[in-house]
Amino acid sequence: MAWFGDDAAFQGFIDRHGLTFPQISDDSGEIYARFGVPAQPALAIIDPEGKIEVTYGAVEPDDLDRALADAIG
Repeated sequence: MAWFGDDAAFQGFIDRHGLTFPQISDDSGEIYARFGVPAQPALAIIDPEGKIEVTYGAVEPDDLDRALADAIG
């Protein structure tokens, strides 16, 4: 997840949702711009060859598992 906002709100979101995967603060908006993501929620998956697939909106667990499996072949 990349976050745009103040540090307290960033940590509050992580704590409130019990997120355990790595988080990135994107105050500059550089990560959003790199992947062409206009807003959250969005998911960017980069496969081993560097191909980027961006999905907009919430992703269900089964859909995430499928997308990750497809990305790694």
